[in-house]
Amino acid sequence: MPLVPRYYLGVDGGGTNCRIRLADENLQTLADAGGGRSNLQIEGGEPAYRSITDGTREVFAKAGIDLAETANTHACFGMAGGRLPSARAAFEQRPWPFADVRVYDDIDIARAGAHGGADGAVIIVGTGSAALAMVEGQRHQCGGWGFHIGDQMSGAILGRELVRCSVEAADGLVPASELTRAVIARLGGSIDAVMDWSFPQDPRGPLPAAAGAPSTLLGRAPADFGALIPLFFDYYDKGDPVALRLMDIELGYIDAYVNWFKARGARTMAAVGGFGTRLYPLLMARYGDFIVRPMHEPLHGAVILARQNFPPT
Repeated sequence: MPLVPRYYLGVDGGGTNCRIRLADENLQTLADAGGGRSNLQIEGGEPAYRSITDGTREVFAKAGIDLAETANTHACFGMAGGRLPSARAAFEQRPWPFADVRVYDDIDIARAGAHGGADGAVIIVGTGSAALAMVEGQRHQCGGWGFHIGDQMSGAILGRELVRCSVEAADGLVPASELTRAVIARLGGSIDAVMDWSFPQDPRGPLPAAAGAPSTLLGRAPADFGALIPLFFDYYDKGDPVALRLMDIELGYIDAYVNWFKARGARTMAAVGGFGTRLYPLLMARYGDFIVRPMHEPLHGAVILARQNFPPT
């Protein structure tokens, strides 16, 4: 009786798009595909379900494999908005065509990819931030609570602090620098213009606000503040004093996570995300061989987890 082929499908589901990879039993990539936004907290995960369903058809077509082979495919999804167990469990229960499905928070696939599925820690330092370690089979997660109450290491928080410092400098409360002047110029050239920038008018009209809170309190998205990070690095590389001070704050936050990881027995840590990648020279100088480069991208981490969950027989 001929052996039935087994496939592994991984999903890296992000807030703006998702990526899908189909691999064989040896984790060799057969095809990649893309899709739309895939945050489990958006519309109860319905856009994510559509994106993955459409992307699955695309990735099987690209690989030249009949879609019926989804029945022999084991899937792993790493999803934005997957921090809550209830959201992951509900998404697993949708009518998937696969042999099995496991849904994880997106940081799990980042960690698995960074360490090739072995033990180790990871920090995501991008627009948002979060931290996760696996130590002797035990999962240790910290942060990832979002822009309003967390994300201390993130580009969005540093960008917001940069705008605040720039406004304070323009008011004369603290010394200005070339960086603070560049931020004011980038955002319109005056404090009034920066305030207008920080509370944009939504073309769809006012959005509903919490009871007792005016809709004008709904300001810029985290990504808008994170978009200032390249400008920040332009002046950090020149030794700008405000940039240097803000970097000290950033590294202080990372120190806290490194110490938290080490207290739980982690021996290595990788950093992923655009901001985190840019920080590598500083992290390696600061933490030595505790810092390692990621072995694989998060998407391949999803494929690795799929195979770990459902190994070949």
